[in-house]
Amino acid sequence: MFKPLVLLLSFAMIAPPQASAVVVPTEFAITGAGYGHGVGLSQIGARSKALAGETATAILNYYYKDVVIQPMDDSKILRVNVGHLLSTARIATATPDATLQIFSGDIGDAQDVIPLAVVPVKSSLNFSILGSTVVPSVVAGKQVTSLPRNRVFTVRWSGTRYLPGVDGVVSLTHSNATARYRYGQMQFRAVRASTLGFRLEITNSVRLADEYLWGIGEVPSSWPAAALEAQAIASRTYALSKAGIYRGACDCDLYGEISDQKFLGYAKETERGGWGKFWTAAVTNTAGLTITQNNLPIAAFFGSSTGGLTETAVNAWGSVRAFTQIVPDPGSLDPKINPRFFSWKRSVTQASVALAFALPDVITLEVISKNLSGTVASIRATSSTGIQRTLRGETFRSRTKIPSAYFDLVSVQNAVEPTPTPSP
Repeated sequence: MFKPLVLLLSFAMIAPPQASAVVVPTEFAITGAGYGHGVGLSQIGARSKALAGETATAILNYYYKDVVIQPMDDSKILRVNVGHLLSTARIATATPDATLQIFSGDIGDAQDVIPLAVVPVKSSLNFSILGSTVVPSVVAGKQVTSLPRNRVFTVRWSGTRYLPGVDGVVSLTHSNATARYRYGQMQFRAVRASTLGFRLEITNSVRLADEYLWGIGEVPSSWPAAALEAQAIASRTYALSKAGIYRGACDCDLYGEISDQKFLGYAKETERGGWGKFWTAAVTNTAGLTITQNNLPIAAFFGSSTGGLTETAVNAWGSVRAFTQIVPDPGSLDPKINPRFFSWKRSVTQASVALAFALPDVITLEVISKNLSGTVASIRATSSTGIQRTLRGETFRSRTKIPSAYFDLVSVQNAVEPTPTPSP
């Protein structure tokens, strides 16, 4: 009994380690074209068509199916989120002699409300979150004066429809960035975030027709007039489709970021070199014009560029929008007009791909199917343990932050084998 046991132990000690045959890539190489979801108006395509002499309405009727462009009332006041999930923020006047006032509560359009405080020139209002409330304080040099806390505050500055006086511009600072705003008023509200507790949401209440649209920074103001006008009509339409639909998570109608539209505020009007005047002219020249179906504004989706064909909403997101269609978009593939994204290459890390599929690792990626537009319809990942998961191509694009869903997989790059583990 003893001798066989010795032999068995000896065999186990001299047996060579068994290396795993599983190969875990450190990254995945991807090539593609275009930037964005490809649904609706192609901005680069619009620029190409404008350079060829097409009008704004012709451009829009090309990219949106069975629509009517007609005037609508765009005088609505929008609540635009300009600060999301914040712990602190600071607002101050950026104009000499302009005044700043703070009011307790969301006072709407009321004009007979006594301010909680009038902020001295060269001073600022600082906001922070304490529990479920917002805590404001006036900072004048080294002197800090705390004000009574509340769930929400309204801030106004002179030269707006809410407060007469010297035309004022305010600077709003948060998340290590500062932006300037000229119009409307702002609300600072404590809102419960799903996993973070209460956070500060900041909204700028502005009139859609001008105050909001003048600040949209979706395309360069140096582009041809027809392309700017097409964008102005699309931006107006998109905003009208969202106006009045309140979102509690942001205390807003629209986000001021690309999840809706990029709202730059006063910076768009005052672009270096005076280019901003061309954008405001495009807004003015198309006053009220809106893309409609059945006399209602459509959700006028737009994106930077495509892989040569536009995409439908149902392919991208699974939602049917009758005005979206697949049409040729050759301008997006023109290297002179679209030098950065007529073609692109990316290396996506193992960590990013694994996170996208919610897997511990990914050993293989496979494009399962493509749409008629050329976008990836579905892509499948397999883990080292054999688990497989499939994503829509647009979802994969969004989660891995590659430029578009118009892509192809190359070969597995820099594949490495796990460190061999000795047999027991």
